[in-house]
This record gives sequence, C-alpha cells and structure tokens, in this order.
Amino acid sequence: MSQLVLSPSDHDKIVEAAFCRRGFMASEAVDGARICQMASWHGIRSHNALKALHLDETLGSGHHPQPGCIPAAQIEKLPAASGPTQRWIAHQKFGPAVAFEAITACEAMADKFGIGIVSVDQAFHYLWGGGYVMESARRGYVAYTCCTSGLAEVIPFRGRSPTIGTNPHSWGFPTTEAIGFPIVVDWATSTIAYGKVQQAKRDGSSLPPDSAIDAKGHPTQDPDQVAALVPFGGKVGGHKGYGLGLIIELLGALIGGSLSTLRSRPENAAEGEKTTPTFYFQVVHPEALSCGAFAQGRNQTQNVLAVIENVLGHGNEGCLLPGQIEHEAAQRSEQAGGLLFTEVEIEQFKKIADDEGVAFDPTTLNRFP
Repeated sequence: MSQLVLSPSDHDKIVEAAFCRRGFMASEAVDGARICQMASWHGIRSHNALKALHLDETLGSGHHPQPGCIPAAQIEKLPAASGPTQRWIAHQKFGPAVAFEAITACEAMADKFGIGIVSVDQAFHYLWGGGYVMESARRGYVAYTCCTSGLAEVIPFRGRSPTIGTNPHSWGFPTTEAIGFPIVVDWATSTIAYGKVQQAKRDGSSLPPDSAIDAKGHPTQDPDQVAALVPFGGKVGGHKGYGLGLIIELLGALIGGSLSTLRSRPENAAEGEKTTPTFYFQVVHPEALSCGAFAQGRNQTQNVLAVIENVLGHGNEGCLLPGQIEHEAAQRSEQAGGLLFTEVEIEQFKKIADDEGVAFDPTTLNRFP
C-alpha cells in the first residue's frame, strides 16, 4: 500500500505550532516534534505526533481542571543519593523534554564513572522510549529506560480489571559498527501497546487475537470494544508480561510513584495522592563492562558480532534482530525522502495545520512507492 510523503520540516512546523499554542516553550515543542519525527521515521506509527497530541489533549495540558502536564515546568534536581546517580522531580514537565535531558545526563555520568542513572518522579508520558535508547546506542552506549505508563490499561495475570500500565522497557545496544544499526529491544509489557488500538481504529483494522478484552472480560479483536489490554506471554493474561509490568510498578513505587489506577486520573484521587508516572534511565559505557578476556583474540566489537552471527547461524539466517524492522523502516523513509503516513493520518495533520494557521497542502505530497 502506497503512503504519502511528508517532509520532516513540514512535520515539525505543524507539531511545534500545535505544542506552542498549548503553552509549551519553544524548546519543549522542538523536543516533542523531534521524538515524534524519530518514531515516524522508524515506522513506529503507534507513537507518532497524532498520538502525542492526543495524549496531551486527553491526559496532559488539556486535562482540566487538573492537567497532567504543565507547560514550561522546571525540573527540580535533588542531591545525589550515592555515586553516579541523579534524582529529579519533573513537576509534570513535558515528558520528551525530560527524557532527552535525562539520557544526556546519564551519558555524561557514564563517561566519568562507567554508568549513569537518573530516576524521575512526577513525570508525564515521554512517548517512544525506544527512540531515546536508540540514539544513545548510536553514540556508543548501552542504554535502558522504562516508565510507568500514563494509565492502568492492563489486567494482571488471571485478572479482569486493568490495574497495571503497559509499562514499556527499552534497551539499546551499540552494534552499529558490527551490523550497521543499533539493536533495540523495545516493548510494552502488554501484548500490544494501547497506541496500536488507536492505530487500528484509524485504519479500520482488527487487533491480534488474545490481546484485549471487552467490558465483560471476554477476548475481543474489535478496537472499539476494548476495555483493557492483556499482558504478553499467554492467552488472556500472560504471567510473563504481568511480571515484567509489575517490576515497573514496583520500581516506580521506589522512585515515588503511587497507585496505578489513579495515574492521570486526578479527579479520582484523594487529597495528597499522586497521579503522575515515573521514569528510570540507565546508561553504561561499554568499557565499564569489558573484562578484556575475549576468545580467539577478538576485541569487544568483534566479540559482539561473533555472538550475533552465532545466534543467526545454524539455520537461523532468515531471522530478524530487534531493531532491524525499525532500521529497514528508516531506510524506506530515506528512499521516500520523508515521513510516510496514510491518507487518514495526513487528513488529521491537515486539520491540525489549519487549526494552527500553518500553511499545508496535502495535494502537493508525493506517494511512495
């Protein structure tokens, strides 16, 4: 199916204008457009600008009378508890702005100490976690981030009421020199991310089997009937995804996060309760991991490549590596000369552009292929 090609510059003009009109600082709007462009460039349709603006409208600065995201908020940086760590209170600052700053701070600590950790309380959704670790991996680091997601949308194992977030984990490995792109393991702990439900609604498509339940607790593939998502790793509520999702809830609790069922729902919270997500960032310098005793006289990069080739050998040559689909999507965007969207998505961009007074004529867009 052919798609329409939107230039990165036109994309950013529209997205930045939308965020600025909502009161965000220019730098915050730039960070928002940046992570949205990265997601679209790498084929992550579930976390593109349409998702970002919808999140801000429903859970963020547009959630009245108690917004979940505060434009132009300032990060409060607490004294370090120990070693190469930082503790931040984001005061509901725009998530992507916090995330880009946090991953950079982790890298600076990793350069000095071998590892850097930033924990963030009172945050707002940072969108595509894979983008932050992918960039860090391209710069040569082993990077990890996770967050408690904006809403409790996932049922626990053998449950029927959503009490856990989709709680994504994102790992990035510096494998560009070895294989041409960073390996990125980026997944929600639910069978699908909730953005996939919204994407299915836009596309008029069905959900994968055993990925969601309706209001009566029955499995559904109809995105309009979804009441909750199920954790991955089994039919209607896998124990593996449940365990990984619970890890993030517990880590968030240690950081300062509160009850999952209240996140982004201040109207349901008692006085003094918290309703904000938490973030965790960790970056390790590869040299801090190396014991130097690689087999066959290989160096670290050669050893990584040898391990990858072994995994993909033995008849597995047709298998994919995590991050390969995103790499191939980026190559497709490069060939197209821009970001690829469906006609329905471009119609939504046109509406946003008109609302913001940004000149945008979809009839001039090229198709690819």
